[in-house]
Amino acid sequence: MFPSQQLVDNTIIQCLAFRGIEGCIPFLHGSQGCATYIRRYLISHFREPVDIASSNFHEESAIFGGSSNFKQGISNVLRQYQPELIGIATTCLAETIGEDMARLTLDYHQAHGPAPLVHVSTASYRGTHVDGFHSAVRALIAQLAVAGSPGNHITIFPGMVSAADLRYIKEICAAFGLPLVLMPDYSDTMDGATWSQYEKIQEGGTSLSAIATTGSSRASIEFGLSTAGVLLAEKFNVPRYHLPIPIGIVATDNLFEILKTLSGLPLPQVYAGERGRLLDSYVDGHKYVFEKRAIVFGEEDLVMGITDFLNEIGVTPVLSACGNKGWDFAKIAEAAPDLKPDFLIGNSKGYKIARALNIP
Repeated sequence: MFPSQQLVDNTIIQCLAFRGIEGCIPFLHGSQGCATYIRRYLISHFREPVDIASSNFHEESAIFGGSSNFKQGISNVLRQYQPELIGIATTCLAETIGEDMARLTLDYHQAHGPAPLVHVSTASYRGTHVDGFHSAVRALIAQLAVAGSPGNHITIFPGMVSAADLRYIKEICAAFGLPLVLMPDYSDTMDGATWSQYEKIQEGGTSLSAIATTGSSRASIEFGLSTAGVLLAEKFNVPRYHLPIPIGIVATDNLFEILKTLSGLPLPQVYAGERGRLLDSYVDGHKYVFEKRAIVFGEEDLVMGITDFLNEIGVTPVLSACGNKGWDFAKIAEAAPDLKPDFLIGNSKGYKIARALNIP
């Protein structure tokens, strides 16, 4: 996934969440530099084209507000892209001067008619990038989900996982015969095939009509720290199942038990076979990993899942650190020598610690 909290802010990850919505263009209400930085970061990580619009604040906007920039920017995006949705995120500058986004949105609708706009409040100095991702998903549900008669479909909030993970979740639900709304789904928009012609907006993502039906879901399943499932439960009485990211056998067994209950079907043989092969791998690898010591760091959802997995295979996590409670690499580096880890598990920003300790 992404490097540390210090290098990736929550506005970037909100743009990732918006990219998981069909026909959606992310729009940053703030300076042009923020949009340029975020485009560069997402493009370099995913190796996919990413368009992010900006209201392009300047000195006058920072003093008197960016109302005119906002209106012109939204109109430009609607004209050039014809999006199904514009996902608006406020950057540090807009948040600091206290832009009234509800008023700006209302003013735009009154002046230009209905427009497909969703806003989520964010500032890079508040919370982590994981918080930003969950805030965007919650905002989409809060503003787009509607009540309805309970359906047969389920909604899954997977958290910030890879495009391959998203595809695998869809495969699993299909094997159980469960209609699924995956929220969000950037498995195609951020990991698509090579184009024959340039597309302004990549195909794929969760449709707006599907998001609307989340309020009538049979149940919701959310991994990690997401709060959108809580919103569906409180607002629409949708039953909620809360699990860690299913890494390892125990967490995955818990997910499969829920899917078996919801579908009324037994575990498909293909996954029973995968489980058996994984158990065999645990046995084969036990002598190599038993009583090894590891430091785990990164996003809190992922750290929790990997820590549980290490416990399953006999590795002792001597330190599990994430950005949510103020951990940084200096603190990890200070604690690491006394903990005597055999290896580190995390993103590439931990290379200095690994080199200093001469461990992988």
